[in-house]
Amino acid sequence: MSKLMSEDDVVAELRSGMTIGIGGWGSRRKPMSLVRAIFRSDLTDLTIVSYGGPDVGLLCAAGKVKKLVYGFVSLDSIPLEPHFQAARKAAALEAVEWDEGMVQWGLYAAASRLPFLPTRAGLGSDVMRVNPGLKKVRDPYGEEELLAVPALKLDAALVHLNVADARGNAAFHGPDLYFDDLFCQAADRAYLSCERITDDLGELTRRRIARWMVQGVVEAPGGAHFTSCVPDYDRDEAFQKHYATSAKDPALWQAFVEEFLSTDEAGYQKAVAAWR
Repeated sequence: MSKLMSEDDVVAELRSGMTIGIGGWGSRRKPMSLVRAIFRSDLTDLTIVSYGGPDVGLLCAAGKVKKLVYGFVSLDSIPLEPHFQAARKAAALEAVEWDEGMVQWGLYAAASRLPFLPTRAGLGSDVMRVNPGLKKVRDPYGEEELLAVPALKLDAALVHLNVADARGNAAFHGPDLYFDDLFCQAADRAYLSCERITDDLGELTRRRIARWMVQGVVEAPGGAHFTSCVPDYDRDEAFQKHYATSAKDPALWQAFVEEFLSTDEAGYQKAVAAWR
């Protein structure tokens, strides 16, 4: 059965108030065409779970984020994501700052349909001070106290890979999966965008996302832009700098939105090509 959809089809299945996990890592292989579609939508009050990059920044800029669960938010070559930085300083969202390993463990707990998983990550740090709701558990077979990481149950997950077939099997051709499989398994519904649709088993031999995890598939060439999607393309450093510079000035940001974000994905790609 074909699961092919458009970005707008995916957004039509989402609802305000949902908890949405976004795959990728910082400014690497983010499902940006889907994020841009949410940016254009009327969705609000979202809880976002992410190893954050411009996905978090764009949704903060649009006032979509009520709560954010994250291990970090960065543009990699630009250390601080400016829209997130502004939202954090203004206390415009509920920030849940966890250790990176805790986010992984929370997704793994949800994927395993467990209420929590124990870990040493976060112990001996300020994680429990800034998250006073976290609890410790004692090893029932010994005396060690461990941190109990609650499951990060997602209503929906959004990920971007290099290739997929119409049924939802997908493969990454770059160096890392970035826990995209856990995001999909932790969600009630997972939506996958990809650079290209193929039935070539040679391209799908490194399959790491299986069709049973996926509700819908979007063919989105350049859909991770301006983040990287190696080996298809590297991060667009010049455009990322333009984004970050524009984010720091209201007038420049309004011009950026009008030029690149007030249109559909085809219009975005055309505007980027013209800007280059």
